[in-house]
Order: sequence, then C-alpha cells, then structure tokens
Amino acid sequence: MRIVIAPDSFEGTLTADDAATAIAAGLRRALPDAVLVLRPVADGGEGTVAAALRAGFEARDVRVSGPDGAAVTATVAVQGTTAVVELASAAGLGLLDRPAPMTATTRGVGELVLAALDAGARRIVLGLGGGATTDGGAGMLQALGARLLDAAGNEVGPGGGGLATIARIDLAALDPRLRETALVVATDVDDPLTGPSGAAAASGPRKGASPAEVALLDAALSRYASVLMHTVGAWVERRRGAGAGGGTAAGAMAVLGADVVPGAALVCDLVDLDAELGDADLVITGRATFDERTLRGTASAVVAARTLAAGLPCVVLAGAVALPADRLAAAGVVAAHAVTEIEPDVTRCRADAAALLSQLAARVAREELPSIVAR
Repeated sequence: MRIVIAPDSFEGTLTADDAATAIAAGLRRALPDAVLVLRPVADGGEGTVAAALRAGFEARDVRVSGPDGAAVTATVAVQGTTAVVELASAAGLGLLDRPAPMTATTRGVGELVLAALDAGARRIVLGLGGGATTDGGAGMLQALGARLLDAAGNEVGPGGGGLATIARIDLAALDPRLRETALVVATDVDDPLTGPSGAAAASGPRKGASPAEVALLDAALSRYASVLMHTVGAWVERRRGAGAGGGTAAGAMAVLGADVVPGAALVCDLVDLDAELGDADLVITGRATFDERTLRGTASAVVAARTLAAGLPCVVLAGAVALPADRLAAAGVVAAHAVTEIEPDVTRCRADAAALLSQLAARVAREELPSIVAR
C-alpha cells in the first residue's frame, strides 16, 4: 500500500511537517509494510518553505534584517532555478519582542529575494502570511535597490509609518536580475491594499495597531499607491490580493511584476502532489478543524479535490471535524476522524497533539484503511 500524507498545519499546535511526521509514525506502527510519501502542504504562508524542503528542495540559510532591523536567520528553499521564500521568516510577528505596527519593515524579505537571485533563481515564489508589517513591501523594494524618497529627497523611515511622507520612488538602482526573474506571490488573502478590508484595517490590529494607527497606515498606503502609479503606471490600490502580507503583494505587483495566485494550489503544484497521486492507493490530509471554512480553498480542500479527481480515496485526520457525511463526500473525503475521538479534553489534545494524532492514525490504519483501499 502506498499512502501520500499531505496535511496542512494544525494551527497553534503542529506545523504541517510535524503533523505529517506524526501521522506517518502511527501508520508505520499499524502498517509496517506500507510505503509512505510525506507531502505536507500550506496555503502559501508559513509552512510553504518547509513543504518545499520536504519535497526535495535544498535549504540555504541566510542572515537578513528582521522586522525591527535586527539580524535573523531565514531559509531559502532552492531547486534548480526555482526558489521559495517566506515573508514570516524575515518579517514575522513572532520575531518581535513587542509589536511595531508603524515601523516594522519587510527589508529582510527583499534580502531573501536577493539571496535567491544569488543562488541562480529565475523563478521566485514568495509566500505571504504571519507578518508583522504593514509597509506595502516598501522595505523589500529598498533592499532590492529602490529608493523611496520624501519631498526633500531623503529616504523615508521604515515601516508603514514612513510611507506617510513618500513623494517619489527612484528605481534606477533596482537589481537588474529582477527583469529576467518571474516572481509569484502565494497567499490565501484577496483583500485590496486600502479601505475597510485593506491591509491596515484587516490585519493591523493583530499586529498591534491602535484604531488611530490603522487610520494612519491606511492613509500612508493610499499615498504609496499613488506614488507607485506615477512611478510605474500600475494602479494596485484596489486590486484583489494587493493587501496580502501587509500590502507586500501591492509593491511586488507594481514594481516587480509579480503574479498573485491562490497559495494552496500553488504549494500543491510546488511539491508535485499530482505526480505522487499517480502511484498512490490512498491520501491522508488534515488540519486543526475540518469545517465549512476549510472547503473555501484551503490546502486540505485542494488536496481532497485533487485526490477525488485522481480517483483515489481521501481520509481526513483533524483536530476536530465539523462537517456532515454528505458534505465530506462531496469534498472527496471517504472518512474523517478527529483527535477528540482519542482524547475528549481539548486542552489535553492541544498539549499532546503529536502523540494523539499518531495514535489516531494508527487506529484508523488498523481498523479502516485496508477496507477503504480494497473498495
């Protein structure tokens, strides 16, 4: 039996890679002769680089600027002329001791892109999500050679707050390799850059912004969008997805010509999921909660849909399952089980998530998987 294990993260408890490892451990105990292929997936944010590494990409660790300017170590995943980088690894909220909504910068993201270029990449996938920034990707562009200037010709300050004084952008020193490089932005966010559902309003409070700071950031991003329009002729303020990554998608689209695509599908392509399905007998996916929201384009839903299209059975192992049988069947899922079947106490489930998920996988493997494959 050949089983593809392709879970998303169990948010707050397990990364997708940790979840895949736990499921594999349980399956090995119950089905020692099974061939297990681990292909953890993501929605384009955190976990995208880990998914690429698990699929065979090479890891290259680099020192870059963190969201507050202090150096951090981040990873670029490289395979041939394709590289994968994540905003969260260089500008993530978890890299700050305290939130800095007005000054947090994406400069380190640009430095990751430079590292990818140095590694020979000519196609760069940028995963957005988990960031501390609302700077429209301004810091990223500065790292790549752009100069963001105020009316006096001085560089604007870091972060979204610095964009309040931006008057023009000088792209003369932008790294010339970018002209020969395709940049793909992967995200599960379709918000515009500004407005009630824009970058500042939608995620600013989570990054520590007060209502007054949200208003200031929104106005600064609008000013930034106008300067981008006058610089490159691209109006990105209302474009779908421009607000992703604190507006980093907007800067990437306008200046770098980036395509913004649904992250879950891109990650599944990145890890060659369809090719692995060709030789599989069964697929296992999962996430923290498998519910109606899951079916709206999340990585687990994409895995289930592709498994159904391949004519294979898909089993879900999740923290919780909140879908009736008919909705599961329509999504391509033949069986779904929750960790709470092993341990009803949710607090204990979160505290011992890996062990319990492994135990659940072993039980389902012994009791159900042989009959499911035999159907």
